[in-house]
Amino acid sequence: MRLLKNPKFNFMDFRKTGFLLSSILIGASLVSLVLHGGPKFGIDFRGGKFAEFRFEDKADSTAQVDVAIEEVRKSLSDMNIGANEVKTFGSSQEIAVQFDENTDLGEESMNRIISGLEATTGNNVKLRRTETVGPKIGRELVWSALIAILISMGLILIYIMFRFELRFGVGAVAALAHDITITLGIFSIFDIEITVPIIAAVLTIIGYSLNDTIVVFDRIRENLKTIKKRVSGYAALVNRSINETLSRTIVTSGTTLIVVMVLYFYGGAIINDFAFALICGIIIGTYSSIFIASPILVEWEARRQAAPALAGKKK
Repeated sequence: MRLLKNPKFNFMDFRKTGFLLSSILIGASLVSLVLHGGPKFGIDFRGGKFAEFRFEDKADSTAQVDVAIEEVRKSLSDMNIGANEVKTFGSSQEIAVQFDENTDLGEESMNRIISGLEATTGNNVKLRRTETVGPKIGRELVWSALIAILISMGLILIYIMFRFELRFGVGAVAALAHDITITLGIFSIFDIEITVPIIAAVLTIIGYSLNDTIVVFDRIRENLKTIKKRVSGYAALVNRSINETLSRTIVTSGTTLIVVMVLYFYGGAIINDFAFALICGIIIGTYSSIFIASPILVEWEARRQAAPALAGKKK
């Protein structure tokens, strides 16, 4: 399926603009991460206690009730119970609470919490589930996630280096680092927690972005063998290769983006952040394969060709 017939967009003429835009986005991401003291980790990584409550009408348990989060916060505060975060969890009558690590969630304390919430909201309250993650386990999960990402990027570099050339591997890994940094920066700017599903989304982004980059790289390699002498330079060859794969990129990224956006708007709060991470990753990954990975090849080639001339001047 070809949406565009023989496109001739001159992407490489805008590579410096792309580098500038990416530098601004990466800079904003790093500044936000520094100001926030790093990514905002969820209970999976930070350690702590979590409970999910369902509020039901006393007269009709099947009726929809709207619970004000402010009422829940006030009730917990009146009971001197520390809560780091209170938010809806799927619907307005499902409330998730992240408690301080030292909060007692034993049977007696939980019964007191439920009674207080019932008195404040005027609804029946049912405990759906509780979770507890120790800080040591949380730290181990952070390191495991970081190691998984670094190992995957290292193996990608080695694989592409052998399949193509070193410069292709450097371009692909630089694009992946670009995608991850900006995605984490967006989460930091919007104060969204990094949880295990988000790490899964980041690894998915790595695979998706890499696949898009490999398609472009494969076409560049083919064109280097077949039409190198028929184009006016390496930048023109890369430009032509991107245009030849542009329809495929639009179809693949566009259809995937539509599905993920449906998940984001209609999938519920449970997968909302996961879908948001994928949306960011798809958009940024598609952009980076065109304006980061490919331009790095052009800049690498330009410096390689300039090296003999510079060496001659020094002599």
